[in-house]
Amino acid sequence: MNPRTKIAAFGMIALSFAFSGNVAAQATKEKTVMVGGAAMYPSKNIVENAMNSKDHTTLVTAVKAAGLVETLQGKGPFTVLAPTNEAFAKLPAGTVESLVKPENKSTLTKVLTYHVLAGKYNAKQIWAAVKAGNGKAAMKTVEGEEVTFWTKGNDLYVKDGKGTSAKVTIADVNQSNGVIHVIDTVLMP
Repeated sequence: MNPRTKIAAFGMIALSFAFSGNVAAQATKEKTVMVGGAAMYPSKNIVENAMNSKDHTTLVTAVKAAGLVETLQGKGPFTVLAPTNEAFAKLPAGTVESLVKPENKSTLTKVLTYHVLAGKYNAKQIWAAVKAGNGKAAMKTVEGEEVTFWTKGNDLYVKDGKGTSAKVTIADVNQSNGVIHVIDTVLMP
């Protein structure tokens, strides 16, 4: 083989490796959803992703205060109805500050677990349940009480036992141990 042929062959092999590496890298990219200015990675768990969202700093603080970090990093699967910072800001003044105090840990835990369903329920499944339920679908939370899903136009809502409704603003944020649906209002058991 002459030197020119060797160089050409080497170049083709190098390009082949570079191309196959690029294809492999693209194949491993994850489909992310942006929440609070950060990409949410399906390979990360609920807590890992929530900690990166600028819109969920209050929720993360509350989860830490309630001692639920390990649970929400667990295998699951969980469906988390994740209130934004703005949702927490709608609560009466002083509510969040009071809830995160050590002496109110059991109440905080009750409020937070009211936002969690055991199992992974994507928006399509919830919509189907609402349709099958003639406009509403009640689902039991980890806390033990039910929340009720309903729809209006193209929007999905969830209502707590006190009658307060929250709109799902970002649905189907997949996690390694479940799914998050971002909501605009804090639900109360």
